[in-house]
Amino acid sequence: MNTISNLGYKRPLWQNIVILTLGFWLSASIVIDWVIMPSLYVSGMMSQANFAQAGYTIFWNFNRIELLSAGLVLTGILALNNKENKLHWGMLFLPILLLAVCLTDTYIFTPQMSAIGLQMNLLQTTAEIPATMNMMHGLYWVLEAIKLVAGCSLFSWCWRQ
Repeated sequence: MNTISNLGYKRPLWQNIVILTLGFWLSASIVIDWVIMPSLYVSGMMSQANFAQAGYTIFWNFNRIELLSAGLVLTGILALNNKENKLHWGMLFLPILLLAVCLTDTYIFTPQMSAIGLQMNLLQTTAEIPATMNMMHGLYWVLEAIKLVAGCSLFSWCWRQ
């Protein structure tokens, strides 16, 4: 009665790290994109004088967390592939794609959208949003969709293994 069985399924440590990191990262991304930013927009953030600085600060911090998460996921997948001595090209492509999306968001989209927002503040334009900003928002949402699909696919693969 008092014996404990050691039989059971144990995942490798790197697989658990990848699963937990992807879960945190994807859920935080959904909260930022679907809760925080829409609520700031509805509350009148764009009419405030400092909306570009506030948006840049939020995304600057979050993009760094995303870069750390992408690096950790890529490291975990590489470690799992090394341990199994077989390379899953599809599962190696996904974390590289996630890292590329994070790098693009961090070093291209966030600075460009902030610069456009600062120009809007300096020129004191009306509530019209420049076409460039709308195009960049559209491209940002495409990258977010790619990130969510790739991240969920990778999460599902790691969970099933």
